Amino acid sequence: MEKMTKKSRFRYMLNNCEDLGYEHLFSGLRCAYLGITVLGFMVLQLVVFCSLEWYSDDGGLSGYEKVVGSLFVVANARYGGESVFDLSLIPPATLVMFVFFMYLPPYTSYLPIQEAENKSINGGDINKRKNKGYLKHILFSQLTYLLIFTILICIIERHKMKHDPLNFNVLNIVFEVVSAYGNVGFSVGYSCEKQIKADDYCKDAWTGFAGRWSDAGKFVLILVMFFGRLKKFSQRGGTPWILP
Repeated sequence: MEKMTKKSRFRYMLNNCEDLGYEHLFSGLRCAYLGITVLGFMVLQLVVFCSLEWYSDDGGLSGYEKVVGSLFVVANARYGGESVFDLSLIPPATLVMFVFFMYLPPYTSYLPIQEAENKSINGGDINKRKNKGYLKHILFSQLTYLLIFTILICIIERHKMKHDPLNFNVLNIVFEVVSAYGNVGFSVGYSCEKQIKADDYCKDAWTGFAGRWSDAGKFVLILVMFFGRLKKFSQRGGTPWILP
């Protein structure tokens, strides 16, 4: 509008949109990164969803129908809430991923650079640009790391979560991950009585729930414990991620 009308008021509105009450008015740079972030989220969800659900019982859908249906579901995971599949049949790993993306506000965007801050002092404009290290921009927040670890463990232990859902449920896994992150040591344990298909060789023991995990799941939990010990070095991470 400024280029078309040659009026500087539009530039002032863009630089002071929050003060004027136009919270939906973003700069061109932020709009570009917002679009890239949304597209990246959709591609990530589509890849994970298709990789876990491609060979499931889908009622004889063709490959094209699977892609279109999956794209519809992941596009609605953050905004619409519509679905063409029975969500109760979706693996818990995918559900946790959907919970994460539903938690994010609609204007969540990743800004690898700091936009210039325009401030007017005594009629003059002073442009300030904050340059920050590259490492600080690629770090995520603590909550984001915990969600990534939880989704990864759910993917690794998805077969046990399917055949032993009362023990291997998302809540128990989240509890174990957070306990490892805080270096607390709490565990919900494992109960043979909760098994849907009874195992005659199963014996209750005073071992942690992670003792029933696969080697890969235990390795991820070890990484969580190390990350929890070193959390002070990443507590300021996630600053480029804007959560309005």
